[in-house]
Amino acid sequence: MAGKQIVEMREALRQALDEEMTRDERVFIMGEEVAEYNGAYKVTKGMLEKWGPRRVIDTPIAELGFAGLGIGAAMTGLRPVIEFMSFNFSFVAADQIISNAAKMYYMSGNRFSVPIVFRGPNGAAAQVSSQHSHCVEAIYSNFPGIIVIAPSNPYDAKGLLKSAIRDNNPVIFLESELSYGDKMEIPTEEYLVPIGKANVVEVGTDITIVAHAQMVTVCRIVVKELAKRGIKAELIDLRTIKPLDIATIMTSVRKTHRCLLVEEGHVFTGICAEVAFEIQEHCFDDLDAPIERVCQLETPMPYSKALERETLPNVDKILARALAML
Repeated sequence: MAGKQIVEMREALRQALDEEMTRDERVFIMGEEVAEYNGAYKVTKGMLEKWGPRRVIDTPIAELGFAGLGIGAAMTGLRPVIEFMSFNFSFVAADQIISNAAKMYYMSGNRFSVPIVFRGPNGAAAQVSSQHSHCVEAIYSNFPGIIVIAPSNPYDAKGLLKSAIRDNNPVIFLESELSYGDKMEIPTEEYLVPIGKANVVEVGTDITIVAHAQMVTVCRIVVKELAKRGIKAELIDLRTIKPLDIATIMTSVRKTHRCLLVEEGHVFTGICAEVAFEIQEHCFDDLDAPIERVCQLETPMPYSKALERETLPNVDKILARALAML
């Protein structure tokens, strides 16, 4: 009998890791504080006790080193899950991720696959300032050979992480620190969420709103506010940044004839820029208004709460832009 359970995002991720480690003995976890400390955000709580130090491995503060170890392990047939305490710290490991993980299959003439998942928190949290708030999805999406995933809720996080671990390509799996405590009802039985398929969160007819990760949670509030004004917004959660599910977006835009793009990352050369180009290329004649976007301002993230709030997309900004388009 199928059952349901209410879990936090961190628990959904832990279930995915535990189930995949049970299913496949080649899967192991490696990163800073993943073992003895139970993970910086407690995603790996209890995993060391259950699986032991050969499969849950604490590392030094050396992202370049343990990313490289993970890539080498993947090339020899293991399936590592590498946790970055923050994806800002992945910049230290960028040479390994970009030069080796992304390109090894191509450079070796298909002889070496790199089935590795790099996961951890991405984007802003609460007052963690400039060096801990960067959104990395636009950076890593620029490189062929890497899959980029950014779930917005516990159900998708579990199903997508399981799919990512089973994929034979390197995956960047982006979580939001602000979402780790979000709760949701998910199945007790095993399930997968397919990579490369967006989700229509809310069905509407008047305007399409496209977002991913933490911004989906913000846009849900916007959709409710628009509904109070008699406006039916369709909300699309990208879930996977690369490969991009442009077909779902096209279907929606051809119905609503308006599109607002929302992204936590910066406006210049961001995910919204690519999505906007795809829409105008495929749906230009269907648009009744120019495509608009609401993104983070072009500044490093301030520490001040007030300035942080002004820098990031929020309900008021998104709502105002949507109303102006209508």
